[in-house]
Amino acid sequence: MKPVPVLEAAAAVARVRSGDTILVGGFGMTGNPVHLLHALAERDVRDLTYVGNNVGERGLGGGRLLRNGQLRRAIGSYFTSNPEVVAAAQSGALEVEVLPQGTLAEALRAGGAGIPAVYTPAGAGTVLAERYEVRAFDGVDHVLVPALRGDVALLRAHRADRAGNLTYRRTEQNFNRAMASAATYVVVEVEEIVEVGAIAPEHVHTPGTFVDVLVQATLRPEDLGSSAHVDAGVRRAPPARMAMAHRVLEELRPGDVVNLGIGIPTLVGDLIGPEHGVVLHTENGMLGVGPTPEDGGAMDYPVNAGKIPVTALPGASYFDSADSFAMIRGGHVDVAVMGGLQVSAAGDLANWAVPGRPQLGAGGAMDLAVGARRLIVMMTHVDRDGAPKVVERCSLPLTARGCVDLIVTDRAVFEVGAAGLTLVELLGDATLDDVSATTAAPFRTHLRADDGGS
Repeated sequence: MKPVPVLEAAAAVARVRSGDTILVGGFGMTGNPVHLLHALAERDVRDLTYVGNNVGERGLGGGRLLRNGQLRRAIGSYFTSNPEVVAAAQSGALEVEVLPQGTLAEALRAGGAGIPAVYTPAGAGTVLAERYEVRAFDGVDHVLVPALRGDVALLRAHRADRAGNLTYRRTEQNFNRAMASAATYVVVEVEEIVEVGAIAPEHVHTPGTFVDVLVQATLRPEDLGSSAHVDAGVRRAPPARMAMAHRVLEELRPGDVVNLGIGIPTLVGDLIGPEHGVVLHTENGMLGVGPTPEDGGAMDYPVNAGKIPVTALPGASYFDSADSFAMIRGGHVDVAVMGGLQVSAAGDLANWAVPGRPQLGAGGAMDLAVGARRLIVMMTHVDRDGAPKVVERCSLPLTARGCVDLIVTDRAVFEVGAAGLTLVELLGDATLDDVSATTAAPFRTHLRADDGGS
């Protein structure tokens, strides 16, 4: 096999030209080619289109390119984690295109496979679909999204052999694998370069035929940003929120594959033990998520979709983002538990954008909302201003239509069906009068006897 050149970072990125589209691997700062991006930040190249799940953290990775004014456009899924990206988008200094996270992964996989576009149900009926063609298959609307390709891919792997075969550490496959196939020129920074044959063929995640240049770069904790270290300690959530978590746990069954969204839903994960037999899925590429470690960080553990280090239970597996969302859209996730800003009487969900703020953070919510077999929304009953969040019609930008099966708030539990909402349980000290006064949607009542039902 012909050996792949091994260069210094500066030489490896010398081929990047102003106006290029660069594909940048990573989920948060995990699997992010920070050394290549910092080398690129030293070059006088401008008007770059940056394709990645996010644009790094402030001053790290792609965040350094942004500070330098080298980015003209960004295509990705979740940009709200970096306030500098938000500010640049608001000022017009950066043009931003937001895709659902699974759509981003699938568009990259299509680009690498020579497929010009893909149909996906994620985002149908939302503002993100307005610029695309929509077509119904079996009565379900699908959005036609063009494939994504780049001039250059900047990636990170754990190990490479001199033929360019790559292996990734834990959840660091994320977008790296698809991007390796979707660019004209592929540069990969790795921690270790070994001789051909040192990586068993069955352990190769990305074949060397996709790789043009290797760069040896030692990963340091400071390269991982906020995922570098975690001190778990004891999480103390308000009793009302823990009551919600306990109630959601009652809905989970042994053998269920469950995805927990970021925010309040993560509290459910704190309650799940081996005795429940629940298998946790995280969309950045892991099945069999275990508890948060007591100490350590992304150098020592995989990270979840909230970019928090977690442990791996026996039987766990790792995969890339494209395979992860294939699981989701393919109906292989039994239950998704997500937060919400509003849920309508028809089961429409709004949980990703607020009027007056840039719509920059779709993440994986749209894919999960249409792909999970059952969707539970876990949220406070009213917002910070006291306005109801269970409403007749959503006024906020939608995540998906008619997707919610159960609503669990800090005051009540509603089932969502063809006939609308049914109040089935009161939580905490809530009364029927209280719930009626703070719910802006009609509902029927079918309470248990101990909740005031008959």
